[in-house]
Amino acid sequence: MEEEKRSRNFIEMEIDKDLAEGVYDHVQTRFPPEPNGYLHIGHAKSILLNYGLAQEYGGKFNLRFDDTNPTKEKTEFVESIIADIKWLGADWEDRLFFASNYFDQMYECAVKLIKKGKAFVCDLTADEIREYRGTLTEPGKNSPYRDRSVEENLKLFEEMKEGKFEDGTKVLRAKIDMASPNINMRDPVIYRVARMTHHNTGDKWCIYPMYDFAHPIEDAIEGITHSICTLEFEDHRPLYDWVVKECEFKEPPRQIEFAKMYLTNVITGKRYIKKLVEDGIVDGWDDPRLVTIAALRRRGYTPESIKMFVELAGVSKANSSIDYAMLEYCIREDLKLKKARMMAILHPLKLIIDNYPEGQTEYLPVDNNLENPELGKREIPFSCELYIEADDFMEEPPKKYFRMFPGNEVRLMNAYLVTCTGVEKDADGNITAIHATYDPESRGGNAPDGRKVRGTIHFVNAATAGRCEVRLYENIVNEEGRFNEDGSLNLNPNSLVVIKDVPAGLAFRQGYSQQQEGCPTQRSERSQYTCPLPPAQASRGDMAGKFFLCPAVRSEAHRLCRHAQARSATAPPFPSPLWRPAPRSPGAGAYPGRSAPGCRFPSGPAGYPFSASSPAPPGWCRGSSPPRTGSGSGRGRHTARGSGRPAYRKTFAAVPLPSFGGSYPITSLIPATISST
Repeated sequence: MEEEKRSRNFIEMEIDKDLAEGVYDHVQTRFPPEPNGYLHIGHAKSILLNYGLAQEYGGKFNLRFDDTNPTKEKTEFVESIIADIKWLGADWEDRLFFASNYFDQMYECAVKLIKKGKAFVCDLTADEIREYRGTLTEPGKNSPYRDRSVEENLKLFEEMKEGKFEDGTKVLRAKIDMASPNINMRDPVIYRVARMTHHNTGDKWCIYPMYDFAHPIEDAIEGITHSICTLEFEDHRPLYDWVVKECEFKEPPRQIEFAKMYLTNVITGKRYIKKLVEDGIVDGWDDPRLVTIAALRRRGYTPESIKMFVELAGVSKANSSIDYAMLEYCIREDLKLKKARMMAILHPLKLIIDNYPEGQTEYLPVDNNLENPELGKREIPFSCELYIEADDFMEEPPKKYFRMFPGNEVRLMNAYLVTCTGVEKDADGNITAIHATYDPESRGGNAPDGRKVRGTIHFVNAATAGRCEVRLYENIVNEEGRFNEDGSLNLNPNSLVVIKDVPAGLAFRQGYSQQQEGCPTQRSERSQYTCPLPPAQASRGDMAGKFFLCPAVRSEAHRLCRHAQARSATAPPFPSPLWRPAPRSPGAGAYPGRSAPGCRFPSGPAGYPFSASSPAPPGWCRGSSPPRTGSGSGRGRHTARGSGRPAYRKTFAAVPLPSFGGSYPITSLIPATISST
C-alpha cells in the first residue's frame, strides 16, 4: 500500500514550483543571525526550518553572521550562536561566513548604483530624512541633494570611506521613488558613516552598509536560492528584489516569509533579556528561567524535544501564540522512555519504622523506568530511618485522603507497606518525626493477603541520602501579563526559590557509571515522568555538588498556582473556565488522553496540553465552577487527593552532578512532571 503523502507547507510548495519551472536547479538556504545576543526558541524554528529544507531537497545550508552593525556585536555572541546551532544538529559543513567578509563587494555594489544614477549622497540629518519620508497616507518629498551629479556622488562617497566626515553628517541613499506606497522604497539609506571597531574587520572601515542593502547582496554572493525569513520582512521584499536586480546578480535569490513563533508568558526580546542580565535579575543569558537556546540546554531540554516542538508548531503565514505547555509536553514525550526515575525529597520529614531491625540495611530492586525495561534496574537502600515528603503526611486528614496519617497503611514505593503509629513534636507543636510499623511480608509493596492499599508515597533512605541544593524555577514574568502599565517587565518574585540540604537517593550521590548519549543520565523523584542529566555546559566551580529542580506549576488546563501557594492550606483563586473530562458512557474505558498509569490528569488527545482558551477536544467539556476540594480519588479531578488543596503538576529541571565536592561542569535536569499525589 502506498504511503500516505504528508501535507506540505506553503514554503515547500513554492520551492517545488521554482524547481518545476526551472527557476532554480538546486536549493540552498541559510541562517543569518546578528551576533548581538543569544539565540532563543524562535530562532530554533528558523534554524531547523532552513536546515530541514536543505536536507529535504538535497541542497546546502549556510551559517552566516550578519555583522553589519558593530555597535552591538560581540565575539561572545558569535561563539554562543555557533554552539547553539551545533547542539541543535544543523550542519553547515565548511560554509561558515560573515557579512563583514563581503564589505568590499558591498562597497563596489554601492559604487555601481551611483554610476547608474541609482544612489546619491545625502546631507540631511536623521530627523530630516524621517520628516521628508512622509507617512502611510502622504507621499514623501525629494531630498535637496537627490540630483547631485554622478561625479560628485562618487567623490563624496569615496571621502566618506576615507573618514573625512563626522558620524551622521552624510549617508548614501538609494534613489527609488519618494511617492511609493511602500515606505521602505522611499530612497532608503544604504550606507552610513560610523567610526566603530568591528569584531571581525577591526578599524578598516568607517562606513557600514545598512541591513536591507547588505542582506540581499550576501545571499546573492553565496548563491542562496531561497531566503527564508520572518513575516516582518514582507514589506522589505520589494527593496530586497530591487537591490539584487540593480546590482545585476545573474541568479538572484528569492525571499519567502513565514510567521514568527510566539510563546505565551516568556521573554524573547534581546533588549529585555539584556536588561535582565545587566540588572542581575538572572545570572546570565543561559539562566534556566529564560527561553534562549543556551538556557533551554542548561535546563535540560534535548535537541529532539525542540525539533518536536517546532514540528508541532508548523509553518504558516499567520502570526499566532503557542502555549508554553506545549514545549514542556515535548520534553516529557522525548524523555518518557529514555530516562531513569530517581528519588529526592524536597521537604523532608523523618519516618522511623519501629519494628525494623536497628542497624540493618537491605537493598531493594527497582526498575529504572517501568515503561522501558531496557533501562534496567538498580538497588535502593532501605532501613529503619527514612525521609518522606512533608506533604505526604497529615495528622488530621480530610475524607478520602489516602496518604500517610495516624492509623493508615500506605505503600512505600518499591519497598514495604507501613502503618503510621504516632508522631513526635517539638516544643512548638511542629511535627519532627513519624513513627510506623512495617509488614515484613509485603516486600516489593504488595500485601500477601491481597489487601488493598490505596496510597503510595516515595522515600529516601536517611543514612545514605546525599545532600543537594535544589533550585525551584518558574517563569521569569507573572502569568497575569508580561508588562506593567508603565511598560516595564512584570517580574515574578518567586521565579527562583533555593532549597538547601535536600536529601537525594543513592543514585544521585554516586552518579551513573554508564554514559548515555555522551553524558550521565538522572531523573528526579516521584511520578510518571522524570529528569535527564543533559550534556555538560561550561565549567562552573560554584555549582559543584548542586542540582537544579525547576517547577512550572500547571494543570493541563492552565497554570494553577505557584509552588509556594500550592503547598499552602489555602487554595489560591483559580481562573475560569476550567477543562474537565466529559462524562463517560458505560463501558467507555479510561478517559481520553491518559498517557501513563497513575497520571493525575489526562492530557487531552495524544497528550496535548491544551489551554483554557482552546476549543473543547473530543471527550472533554468546559467547566465553569471552581475546582473541587477535599476529595478527588477519581481520574481527572482538580484537587490533590483528599488534601483540600488544588491538585497540581510540577515540571522539574534538575541538575545532579556526578559526585559531591570538587569542580564539575555545570549540567541541568530536564522538566519532569511530578504528581501531587
